[in-house]
Amino acid sequence: MQQGNPNLQPKAAPKDDNQLYLQGRGAQINTDNKFLMQSHARMHVEAIDDWDIPNSATTYITSQAKSLVNKVESPDVQMFYSMNPYQGCEHGCIYCYARNAHEYWGYSAGLDFERKIIIKQNAPALLQQFLAHPSWQGVPISLSGNTDCYQPAEQKFQLTRQLLQVCSKYHQPVGIITKNAGILRDVDLLQSMAQRKLVSVLVSITTFNEPLRRVMEPRTTTAAQRLRVIETLSKAGVRMGIMAGPMIPGLNEHELQQILQSASNAGAVFSAYTFVRLNGAIKLLFHDWLYKNFPDRADKVWHLIESGHGGKVNDSRFGTRMKGEGPIGDLVRQQFIKYNQRYNLNQERWDLDSTQFQRPGQQISLF
Repeated sequence: MQQGNPNLQPKAAPKDDNQLYLQGRGAQINTDNKFLMQSHARMHVEAIDDWDIPNSATTYITSQAKSLVNKVESPDVQMFYSMNPYQGCEHGCIYCYARNAHEYWGYSAGLDFERKIIIKQNAPALLQQFLAHPSWQGVPISLSGNTDCYQPAEQKFQLTRQLLQVCSKYHQPVGIITKNAGILRDVDLLQSMAQRKLVSVLVSITTFNEPLRRVMEPRTTTAAQRLRVIETLSKAGVRMGIMAGPMIPGLNEHELQQILQSASNAGAVFSAYTFVRLNGAIKLLFHDWLYKNFPDRADKVWHLIESGHGGKVNDSRFGTRMKGEGPIGDLVRQQFIKYNQRYNLNQERWDLDSTQFQRPGQQISLF
């Protein structure tokens, strides 16, 4: 298997007097929270003598959420509802659009997003309450629409497994997207739900270039492990898909064919992709990360991203914001269509089955 472009290796990040490069973290800074009136930061090394360096270790913050299932308003995201047992994500993907949501909790979209993880302890109970509503008709719910439901916190708290148990019990269809091989722990539940057309899984792969992955999404599993997830769950009867993205021109967009071909060979039958967009604080975080890791090509990559969004690095318009535009956006889109046909992806109509949903309290069976 090819390992991506060997010339696309991150350079040693420059070390300055203000901050050392944090290995194992995507973001290297904490951006200001737009919802807070005040913030503090050490701007110069000589400014404050007794400044404490923030602890970079991950902290789990338990909470009792008020709600869990959210209606998705975006027409260019293929989901109607989503639920997220965790806020923040230790995977640390530098491009992640969910970073901005961490500001609603009073934290930064930067380092805080990947080291301050909010645990919704009552998530399973909230889901049961939601399914009990008389108007609910078993519309498919995405797990997760924001942060990865199989991030490292899941090993300790197992909220995702509990949510799947609730869904299996009430025949509630679920679509899962993840880039973590921890999902294989739940093969028993997934296989049972798959037999009833109650689950499908989308595995995200961005690159086969390991040095790039380690700095771009530092606490994720390797592409080889993600292919193993597709193969294992596909053999168990779970309908598997591949999410190629985000495609970042100058970094990983040239790997689109390899990603789709490898996923298809492993058992994926459907696919999706996104073109990178840097909205909100992610613009600042990605810029800082890019120039620290790829100083020799940072200008080129930045301008290529701008060319895919009409001269900007973000586009909020539905229909174009996730796919890009211009020559580079069109090229990625055309390649996606071409390789879908070549590798037999998205060739059949298939839907999760909502007709089996049974409201809590009714006489039901697990199987």
